[in-house]
Amino acid sequence: MQTKKILIVEDDQDMAEVLSDKFISEGFQVTSAKDGEKGLQAALKEHPDLILLDIVMPKVDGLEMLKKLREDEWGRSAVVILLTNLSSTEKIAEAVKQGMHEYLIKSEWRVTDIVKKVKERLGLVKFG
Repeated sequence: MQTKKILIVEDDQDMAEVLSDKFISEGFQVTSAKDGEKGLQAALKEHPDLILLDIVMPKVDGLEMLKKLREDEWGRSAVVILLTNLSSTEKIAEAVKQGMHEYLIKSEWRVTDIVKKVKERLGLVKFG
């Protein structure tokens, strides 16, 4: 089976490391970026199978990165899961408009659950 590539765009270094370590231990290839500007560059260069994207970040926030990603031919269909502490309905609505696939509130999800959600989204395990 081909190794799935995950891009983690997260400015919280501890969170990024925990997620990276967990996905690597689960057999994923992981790339990470600490702001939306670097995240967009990495996404367009690496073409990951899935992008875990924080919203609140320096330089370019997650929603702006998602908007720019959707302007790219490859990026239009990229699978994106937003992983954030924001539960603002306006932000969720904006993310839905930009075509994100899931919206996870960090405080409500354990890392193992996030991995499971990613596997479900990539078709590696059954939903449920």
